[in-house]
Amino acid sequence: MPKKERTLVKEVLYWSYANLAMAHATVTDGAESYKTKRYMIRSRLNAGLLNGTMNIGSLLDDEKIKMVLPKCCCYCGSLNQLSIDHLIPKSKGGDESGDNAVWACRRCNSSKHDTDLLEWYKRRGEFPPLLLVRRYLKLVIHYCKKHEIMGKAVSDVSGIPFDLHTIPAKYPKPSMLSLWQAPQREQ
Repeated sequence: MPKKERTLVKEVLYWSYANLAMAHATVTDGAESYKTKRYMIRSRLNAGLLNGTMNIGSLLDDEKIKMVLPKCCCYCGSLNQLSIDHLIPKSKGGDESGDNAVWACRRCNSSKHDTDLLEWYKRRGEFPPLLLVRRYLKLVIHYCKKHEIMGKAVSDVSGIPFDLHTIPAKYPKPSMLSLWQAPQREQ
């Protein structure tokens, strides 16, 4: 079967979100691979998001999780020299809100600076923790809805604070994924 081309912003974002849900459930269950049942759930979620019968989860759910996770750098797990980082950089138009704020150590915050989260991870040859990707995708989807660009072609969208071309259409196998960055003791 030929690969479906996703040209609209909503197609790209909802497909990634549906893949994220599949990956999250698979990792949570401790499964070693994606199975037919998970692919069916992904397909159903994607269709439901596109036709408006389903919605992405609330950012409040992510805030609740953020409150119970250990206070450490969400990128490397360091417990030292923590500051606030914006997933979508303020300098590029990201909101000054708790939804957009995460803990980051000085080293990661300086390294990421105002780089798009997914681009920064790609440069490092890594895939971000799933809860971080989930928060990021929700922020991107909210931004695109607010600015009425969900129905536009990706090729027609510019001047936004993130790169739609870095949105993952495919996720690594479950053994390569983590839900969050566990705290790391400094050496």
